[in-house]
Amino acid sequence: MSGLKARLFFWISLRIHLAVDASMVDAYIADMTNAVKIPDFSSAKYWNNTIKMSLSKFFILCVLQDEKLHGYDIAKQVENRTEGCCTPAEGTIYPVLKQFTAGGYVTFESEVVSGRERKIYTITQKGRDAFQVALGEWLKITKCLQDCECNTA
Repeated sequence: MSGLKARLFFWISLRIHLAVDASMVDAYIADMTNAVKIPDFSSAKYWNNTIKMSLSKFFILCVLQDEKLHGYDIAKQVENRTEGCCTPAEGTIYPVLKQFTAGGYVTFESEVVSGRERKIYTITQKGRDAFQVALGEWLKITKCLQDCECNTA
């Protein structure tokens, strides 16, 4: 049971079994269920992070087009290729690489460097095909965004 559900269950049980003041419990439940964080949609930081998260997969496939790389080098290549615009962290790279590996988009070979295992990733033909699809969709979206631009003045 999630923390929120557990707290709600506790307060509802208390209200039912101990006849706690209903208005206090109802107010608590309303606060807990309405506690939805609304992002600041006018913030450049919000949009920058949203775009970066979406583009990480795209750029991981992009940099693997050129050479075999391990996770750290993938992150550095993405950062270099995007001139710092997209800087995926380890928490982003490795789950994506795991998904790509499971789907057959990349493969890896293990090697031991300084006593530590390192996975060197290679893009497969399926991964190259996926990148081409992603590139086509990105170009369509870019066109749409450019078309919307003239309406902002």
